[in-house]
Amino acid sequence: MKLYSLSVLYKGSTKANLLKAAFDLSSFSFFQRSSVQEFMTFTSALIVERSSFGTRASVKEQEYLCHVYVRNDNLGGVVIADSEYPSRFTGCVFLMLLYVCSQVKVLEEFSRQVNSIDWPSGSPATIQYTALDSYLAKYQNPREADAMTKVQAELDETKIILHNTMESLLDRGEKLDDLVQKSEHLGNQSKAFYKTARKQNSCCKVM
Repeated sequence: MKLYSLSVLYKGSTKANLLKAAFDLSSFSFFQRSSVQEFMTFTSALIVERSSFGTRASVKEQEYLCHVYVRNDNLGGVVIADSEYPSRFTGCVFLMLLYVCSQVKVLEEFSRQVNSIDWPSGSPATIQYTALDSYLAKYQNPREADAMTKVQAELDETKIILHNTMESLLDRGEKLDDLVQKSEHLGNQSKAFYKTARKQNSCCKVM
């Protein structure tokens, strides 16, 4: 069971802007990690772009589960986990985005520390926020989330949209392959890696 990434993004009018991200890709081979990280960034941005404001959603893509929450102020958070992350803690993956120590909300913490004027144009290199790595590391063990289950009821009252595949997020006529080729998040090596994985019917290896 694994949590792979935790990202904070800004949902713009046409695309999502990655502000900060933390990754744990130790379970992938060294040569795959850069492409996997790019695909997780691509996936996180795509999900935020296609999610409505004020909504929480989960997207299942083969062996991965992607959880997203987009606030009404355009700030969004995405967690990518594997499907083995215990189901009783699925809500806590959302809580990791919303609540950390003493129920302090992650995105609220981010918004307090980073001026909103920097969200549309900020990048991981320019945004000064360092908490994501520690949160991702802490919740690799789902039992660490037990302290937060007391606020589970609040989350349970909120509707969570479930998408069974990435394709279900796309508009009619859109193809994931086309979006991959046009993506600014993916380098040529990652795009080639994606093509090879699709041909081998093992896209789950790269998202």
